[in-house]
Amino acid sequence: MKPLYLAILFLATLTSCNDTGKRDASLLKKSVGNINRLLVITPNDFWNAEVGEAIRDYFAAPVEGLPQDEPMFSMNQMPPETFSDFARSNRIFLQVGIGKEDKVVIKNDVYAKPQVGAYIVGTSKESIIKLIEENYKQIIESFHETELMEKQRRINVSLMKLDSLQSKLGVKLRVPSAYHIAKQNDTFFWLRKELKEGNNNIMVYTAPMNMIGKDSTVVADIIKIRDSIGSKLLPVEDDDLFITEEAYAPYFFNSSLDGRPAYETKGIWEVKGAWMSGPFVNYIVKDEKHNRYIVLEGFTHAPSVEKRDLQFELQAILNSAKFE
Repeated sequence: MKPLYLAILFLATLTSCNDTGKRDASLLKKSVGNINRLLVITPNDFWNAEVGEAIRDYFAAPVEGLPQDEPMFSMNQMPPETFSDFARSNRIFLQVGIGKEDKVVIKNDVYAKPQVGAYIVGTSKESIIKLIEENYKQIIESFHETELMEKQRRINVSLMKLDSLQSKLGVKLRVPSAYHIAKQNDTFFWLRKELKEGNNNIMVYTAPMNMIGKDSTVVADIIKIRDSIGSKLLPVEDDDLFITEEAYAPYFFNSSLDGRPAYETKGIWEVKGAWMSGPFVNYIVKDEKHNRYIVLEGFTHAPSVEKRDLQFELQAILNSAKFE
């Protein structure tokens, strides 16, 4: 690879604008690709050595909160000279190579729309690896946001009617029509989609404001809430309990839904004594007007099936939440 190859590519892609100096989005083709599939453009000798190892370490790191290791992105690699025509339609791509300066650029809609491309240029392999280590979080965040929006766009093609959820709990969710209401009352909704092996599930319910205490007890309080609801309202056989798996410490984040602060928790659920378990993602949003919390959770039961994309679908659904 010639040293200036990627720098020249930058100049070509970042200046392909119309007469007004702005990119003409109307000329772009529609992007393609499965959700969370990342195309990596870098020379073969980079991919098969330290640079490739650094890319895999960060962009194929295990997804948090799953029972088995599954990569954050499924990756395909191709050398720069073959990155043309249809390959440029990939929705997310990472291009890594040698240039005359150390630089990281994230661009939207370079060859297609919607699309996010991240370019990492270094003066040496060592500098490229350093740039990856310093910038991977920002790049992953851009990829994740794009994939979440694309998943929501696909969900919106066919939605189930959920007026009762909005009227009873003040929550509006955009849920695929493949789901159905498994159980509901004035304070609890359980939605379910049957899979070839298992099911995907959504719960929406309320909890009293006094059930979550100060910072030091938040995670423990969240687990108490979900265990108390799951053990009472989700039917399992032989009086077993649907609870949070005790052996796995859940991941906890400060997040947001519909512009409101939210607690986000990812972990493993189990049916105590029944050898059943799977991943869950849980959001808790404060509803001060009604002196309560609104809890939105997605959980997957899919034995012997990879669960990354199933959980990602649930995240996309829950992130569509709108509150009164």
